Formats: sequence, structure tokens, C-alpha cells
Amino acid sequence: MISLIKNTISNEEIDSLIDWLKTYPRLTKGDITIQFEKKWSEYLGVEHSIFVNSGSSANLLMVYYLLESGLLKRGDSVIVPALSWSTTLAPVIQFGLNPILCDCNLEDLSVDIEHLEKIIKEYNPKSLILVPILGFVPNMKEIKDICDKNNIILLEDTCESLGSEYNSKKLGNFGLMSSFSTYFGHHISTIEGGMICTNDKKVANILRSLRSHGWDRDMDVEYYSDLREKYNVGDFNALYTFYHTGFNVRSTDLQAFLGIRQLERLPDIVNNRNTNYNLYRDLISDDIWKPSQKENVFVSNFAYPIISENRKSIIDNLKSNDIECRPLLSGSLSKQPYWYENFGNIKLKNADYIHEYGLYVPNNHEMSEDDIIKISKTINESN
Repeated sequence: MISLIKNTISNEEIDSLIDWLKTYPRLTKGDITIQFEKKWSEYLGVEHSIFVNSGSSANLLMVYYLLESGLLKRGDSVIVPALSWSTTLAPVIQFGLNPILCDCNLEDLSVDIEHLEKIIKEYNPKSLILVPILGFVPNMKEIKDICDKNNIILLEDTCESLGSEYNSKKLGNFGLMSSFSTYFGHHISTIEGGMICTNDKKVANILRSLRSHGWDRDMDVEYYSDLREKYNVGDFNALYTFYHTGFNVRSTDLQAFLGIRQLERLPDIVNNRNTNYNLYRDLISDDIWKPSQKENVFVSNFAYPIISENRKSIIDNLKSNDIECRPLLSGSLSKQPYWYENFGNIKLKNADYIHEYGLYVPNNHEMSEDDIIKISKTINESN
């Protein structure tokens, strides 16, 4: 079986974890988490990183921060790519915002610029959650210029694209905040986990409060000192004083311990995925859709997408050859029951097409050239 994903946690890392556990350390969020966050920031090139229990929780906190800070109010419109993930869209609905689905393009599978501009004129949205699909790199300059021109707050759901770059700058650096996932099978794994990144110190401090109940104990000294002074809170009462309507979406030092060691291998993992991606591009027939090839990007590919009207034949033959495959993400979120039961049916040309004819095949750090040759041959012969 050629698996869609492989566990990135090595036996050596598990042995190291066991040795560390034998020292009977603190397991809940502590100093190891802070170390992991710093090393993540160094890798990504951002100022602040906040470790949480999942990429979905990272999305949840990003959206909620906009409400808690007053940048959004209930009922404001937020653009979400139709081709994305359930929990990219879910927080927008859960927090009483107005979700507007944007169609994708058929070049890099990101938002379709023409449809994006149409939405902006019609709905006056306040925020865009941009999703680089499977590690593919959107035209960040064009999208950021559109957001800046229209006073739209840009968020990046980068859960599938750790290590991808636009003009030598890693994705996750372009919006007010960005989210990442360290779930099993992603670029690196902490078993369960996620990260929120930002270059804004105030945002980072409030996110740390929102992550842990709404209290101040994870904030920088100057931030919690100002809050205590503002609300006349003494040091003792500050232990259980809550300034924000927070959550508990912390992860643990156990996960962070693994994450630090995973980061050491991340450059090799990312390069392997990029090499595999380029080999797929060379081997897959030109009769089959391929993502655009841009000169100013680096693709840290999560999985290789196929869009073909012969999807059923391709899927059947992949399965008969013991090759795992999946739908291309959620297809169009407009086709998901939790969307159309609440918002009705809408037509989105490209996302609907992918919903019907899209799939993706394995790309993981342990794949061999022979694996990719076999997969590509199976696809070509089935199309």
C-alpha cells in the first residue's frame, strides 16, 4: 500500500520522549512550549507564535480575536474560499458572522480574483481567510493589494502549506495572523496541535489570553501590568481575573517536546515534498490538469491534486493498485450539508467542478521515486 500520509515522528524521537518522561517533567504547557514557539517563529520568520491544540483551534482563535478586539462585529461579512476545509469556515458561522464563499481559480486553486472583486463590491466584507491549497502559492502581492485597498483584514489558513514561499518569504507572513496544523500526516506532527503566528505584539498578547481562559498570566509584563492597573486588580486576585471571553485550547509540553525535534527535520521534509511534487509534474500526462508553475514560488506540497472527468476510473485503478487517494479537500464547501442546510444552494463554477472531478494522491516525505512513477503511470493509464 502506498499511503497517503506517513507519520513524521521517528522512533528516535519517541525514544527521546521516553527518556525525557523518565525525568518526570512538567507535562502541561510550560517552558518547553515557549521554546517550541520561539523556534517556530525563527523558522517561519515571524515575531510571535502561539501553540494551541489544533489547526482548527488556531482558526477559531484568529476569527474570535477579530471580534474580541472590535475589528469585526456580529453580522459582518467574511470571505472564505469555497475550496478549503470545514473548520476554516466553521468559526465564521459559529460566531455569528456572515460567510461569503469565494470560488477558486484553476491555476493555483486559491481564490478566483474576478469573483473576489465581485464579492467585495457586493458585500463590503471586513476580512478574507486565504487558504493556500495543498502548499500551492497564491499571488500574494495581488491579493494583499486588494485587501489593503479595500480595508479587508487578511488571515492566512496555512495548515497545508508549511514551508511554501512567495518571493523567498514563507507563507504565514502576509496577513494579520496565520494558522498552521501539526496534526498527524501534516508536514510535521505533534500528534495533535496547531500554531497561530503574527507580527503584531498586541495581537499575540491577546491571543495568549484567549488561549487560556482570558486571564493574563501568559501575557508580556507590560500588557498584564496595564490591565491590572486599568481594572485595579492586585497580584493575588490576578490569578483568577479574566479580561477576555477566552477558551482553553492549550496544548502541552509533551507535544511541544516532539515539535522541537520535528522542526529540526522540517527543511529536509519540505525539500522532499517539493522534489516529489516536481517529479509528479514531469510524469503526469499533459492531458491532465496541472497546477500553474510560477518562477517566484517554492511549493511545499501537501498532496498532489488530480482533476479529471475520468475520476471514477482513476480512483478505481488507484485502489486496485493499493494506492490511497482522497477527494480534493472538501470539494466545494457549498456542497456540504452544514452549508446548504443553513444558507441554501449556490453555484460556484470552478469549485463545483473540483467537487465532482477532483482528488488527490500521496505526497509524503518517505515516498520513493518508484512510488511516484507507479502512481503517475496508474493515473495516466486511467484517464
